[in-house]
Amino acid sequence: MSPSTTVIVTSITADDEDDYNSYIKPLGRRSVIYYGMGHMLNDIAAACWFTYLLVFLSDIGLSPRAAASIMLSGQIADGFATIFAGELIDRFGHFKIWHAAGSVFVAVLFSSVFGGCLPCKIFGTSSVLVETISYCVIVAVFNLGWAATQVSHMSMVNCMTLNSTSRVVLTSCRNAFTMVANLGLYAIAFVVFSATNGNTQVEIETQYRWIAYISIFIGAGFVGMFQFGTKEPRLKIDLGGNNDARISWTYWFKKVLYYQVAIVYMLTRLVQNVSQAYLAFYVIDELGMANSAKALVPAIIYICSFIVSIILQEMAWTGKRLKAYYSIGGILWIICGAAVIILPRSMGVFMYVIAVVMGIATALIMVTGISMQNVLIGEDLNGCAFVTGSLCFLDKMSCGIVVYILQSYQSSSSSSELLDKDTGNPYLSITRIGLGLVPALCSLVGVAITYTMKLDTSYSKALVEPLLV
Repeated sequence: MSPSTTVIVTSITADDEDDYNSYIKPLGRRSVIYYGMGHMLNDIAAACWFTYLLVFLSDIGLSPRAAASIMLSGQIADGFATIFAGELIDRFGHFKIWHAAGSVFVAVLFSSVFGGCLPCKIFGTSSVLVETISYCVIVAVFNLGWAATQVSHMSMVNCMTLNSTSRVVLTSCRNAFTMVANLGLYAIAFVVFSATNGNTQVEIETQYRWIAYISIFIGAGFVGMFQFGTKEPRLKIDLGGNNDARISWTYWFKKVLYYQVAIVYMLTRLVQNVSQAYLAFYVIDELGMANSAKALVPAIIYICSFIVSIILQEMAWTGKRLKAYYSIGGILWIICGAAVIILPRSMGVFMYVIAVVMGIATALIMVTGISMQNVLIGEDLNGCAFVTGSLCFLDKMSCGIVVYILQSYQSSSSSSELLDKDTGNPYLSITRIGLGLVPALCSLVGVAITYTMKLDTSYSKALVEPLLV
């Protein structure tokens, strides 16, 4: 048990014993479900962001490099915002207030991302530079609210319960609702793309604007239910903690496990986000599938992820199980990455099978990868938001840089695609690298690092019974 943990535990008086015991018991189903709803608005916005932003910017005539610059600006703003949000939440608390404020920011500004270039309309110009700068500013500001919501919601887990299994269950439920958000987006996109024309820039902007409006409306409804059904966590206060007695950043930097978890979390997010960014390009440009496949293939992935996330809620969790299930998910992603690289255009129908495996693998690595963060925090509650924020910083920055590099390479040399002389299929295009090679390599490194971890859940050995019985 760490020194900071000892301070927290020994400060518990006889009067606080009942409070402490209540926090080491499994949470009820209702608390878990209400918590899981809290990130729906962020998730549905993120699904639209990673799946359709590059496609949208390309459709309205921006170059791959300009589109990548816009995404990178948002990722950089998001990354730094997570650090500041984590520090402020550790200092002042009030998770739900930060969550509500960030959600309002997201709801108001997200539709502007697909709302066209306002400065271009004001000044009557069609300059690509002005258009690029306009989108960079909009997405940067939007991501400030996104970061506040994400950090507050993720760090709440550790202050809601000390039970290691319940923490994993909360993460699993959150991931299940992430899948619901993605499925909802693709259902909306499928209807909009099928019912409207997208032949001109104005029509394309209108399509994506309707997708954004409907998504925001649905996500905001779930945020309202979260705010109504979830109590402000008081674990730090009830256990004698002090919001002002924050754990120093250097405390975490001295832990080997911090670096291990940070790298695995970053790699896990890279697998999900980079693959999502290139999935639509892959099914349309590489495999030549119907336009509706931009919604159908991702929908299959998230249906499978949703089912697996629900199943994972029924399990008792230990450090060994987290490592084992992460490794299984990583190995499945390596197989999927290899399949994406070699799949010929003539066998595009097999993408539906690959999508099923991708969905299973994504759920396994996301639930366990995020839960490793909760094991790292343990009972060191006065630093939980910093840990969440710093790990999210690595996630945002790495994703933005990787996508920018891939898109820049694509724009600088179209001859970089190696074509099969018999079929004309590109088998080592940037799209295949983004959807296949990058996730496979990240998964391989993630599994290797996970193998070296020592995930100690001994502080709650008696608290690993399944929640939903």
